[in-house]
Amino acid sequence: MKFTNGSIDDVVIRELKKYVDDRGWLCELFREDELIKEHIPVMSYISVTYPGITRGPHEHETQTDYFCFLGPSNFKLCLWDNRKNSKTYGNMMTKYFGEDSPAMVIVPPGVVHGYKNSGILPGTVVNFPNKLFAGKERKEPVDEVRHESDPDSPFRID
Repeated sequence: MKFTNGSIDDVVIRELKKYVDDRGWLCELFREDELIKEHIPVMSYISVTYPGITRGPHEHETQTDYFCFLGPSNFKLCLWDNRKNSKTYGNMMTKYFGEDSPAMVIVPPGVVHGYKNSGILPGTVVNFPNKLFAGKERKEPVDEVRHESDPDSPFRID
């Protein structure tokens, strides 16, 4: 399949504002009153990705991811609409977020996604997904379709 540059329905991108004062900075990552019910987080996690390292690409069948890219470092985020019933099926987006451009990105199920730390420092990403990893008490299959090991995958970050 060949993907075309373009927007992707249901992907939400919102600039995150850092409130800076003499003590440091503060940033609101999510507010329940700004989310639709389907995007309300049920867990959170933080990850550190080393410079030049890629996470993904992968997709979820039912999970929506709610990524926050704040820094340190910057990330190249790639998204592919792999939902056959979507008006934007076959579209791909490449965006850059992190220390220089803090943002929140909501990635719906069926949208393949991956990111690469394009900076020189280890970078932090926070995620607030709407499903529990491996279900209640970690007793269910992980909702993840991984593409990074497939040599014929059309989903390439570099």
